[in-house]
Amino acid sequence: MDPDTVARAFVDHYYSTFDTNRAGLANLYQEASMLSFEGVKIQGAQSIVGKLTSLPFQQCKHQINTVDCQPSGPAGGMLVFVSGNLQLPGEQHALKFSQMFHLMPTPQGSFYVLNDIFRLNYA
Repeated sequence: MDPDTVARAFVDHYYSTFDTNRAGLANLYQEASMLSFEGVKIQGAQSIVGKLTSLPFQQCKHQINTVDCQPSGPAGGMLVFVSGNLQLPGEQHALKFSQMFHLMPTPQGSFYVLNDIFRLNYA
């Protein structure tokens, strides 16, 4: 399968799950996974999902503007870089964000997130 197609399918799944059921993201991470969220490093699937589910809003809507993908290393990994807007309930203006995922293949033929870096982009 084409890496760009895989990256786009991952991005669509990740953000639709984030926007509707953040706890459902747990199966995308493993114990070796690391999230850098606004400079704070969190490791392990449970800790990462704990951070994401504890954010101070229940609902949000991601609008994806760009998805860039590159192959990463001999193990079949992929780097996926996303930029877009994040709309929070009750807020007039959307927040701009960037997020980078390092996806690694699983023996079952899917991918998990080894590294995840998220930043809000302030103008």
